[in-house]
Amino acid sequence: MKPEDLLFAETHEWVHVVDQDGSKIATVGISAFAIEQLTDLVYMELPAVGTILATGQELGEVESVKAVSPLYSPVGGEVIDVNTALPDHLETLGESPYEAGWIAKIRITDESGLSKLMDYAAYQQQCAAES
Repeated sequence: MKPEDLLFAETHEWVHVVDQDGSKIATVGISAFAIEQLTDLVYMELPAVGTILATGQELGEVESVKAVSPLYSPVGGEVIDVNTALPDHLETLGESPYEAGWIAKIRITDESGLSKLMDYAAYQQQCAAES
């Protein structure tokens, strides 16, 4: 996936939504900008499959040598898949944040969060302001 095709939360999670079998499925990850800011990653906690999340609810966390950062769900729904390889291969987040570095797939039950997400251009402006 190209970052230009994704939506972004103010908290630096990205979302890619597809229609699948009558449901909207959101693939969620964290942006390359966020990974750069965190630097040396040492730990990641993933949500459990079957977890029901509200928009904005914590879905896991990532820890670097600098800080522990919560990860928030940009959409409401049920976690249907997680990238179980990530915690043992954190380098994947830096090497491929928008492909192999996905964190979770969520079957969307509450689409209200989608309207609060930014396109790539708006997200780039936010990142520039934070730099």
